[in-house]
Amino acid sequence: MPSTQPTLTKAIRSRWLAVGVHAGLWLLLYLSITHLGGRALDSREMEASANPPQSPVPVARLGSLFSPAAWPKSALDTNTQNPFFTRHFMPPVSPPPTTRNIELTYQGFYQAGDGTKHTICKLGDTFIAVPVGGKIATNLFVADATLQALTLTNQAAQTNILPLNAKKELVVPMQ
Repeated sequence: MPSTQPTLTKAIRSRWLAVGVHAGLWLLLYLSITHLGGRALDSREMEASANPPQSPVPVARLGSLFSPAAWPKSALDTNTQNPFFTRHFMPPVSPPPTTRNIELTYQGFYQAGDGTKHTICKLGDTFIAVPVGGKIATNLFVADATLQALTLTNQAAQTNILPLNAKKELVVPMQ
């Protein structure tokens, strides 16, 4: 009856192979400790050469390689008819705005003697003093000033009332 284990598996599992490998490793250890009769290599410092080493890559001309002048110019403009450029996805041009928003805060008023009232307003981040009847912004005039509120009007007779120390956003036409 033939054996079920192959011969290579029997040889690997044999005690004689294990003893032989073990003895071979001890022999290698002994020979490496006794230097195999050789000698150590001579190691000494090298003397510096008189010439400095040259760079293997010429880097002096790399600046001109990446400059924008080195790239080829586009032969076609993007707004011309070309199968690779289209105006289909460009948004329509919107008209310029005709109005703007301003932030106005009424700070109070002062009056010198029998003179006219001058209102103190904060327009954005700046303070302005405008007499009653004067112009604060484009198409926006001071109609009246009291201790509690400021009344503004425009040429279309629309009025805005600003309470004291309350920030209000107003829409005025562009200049």
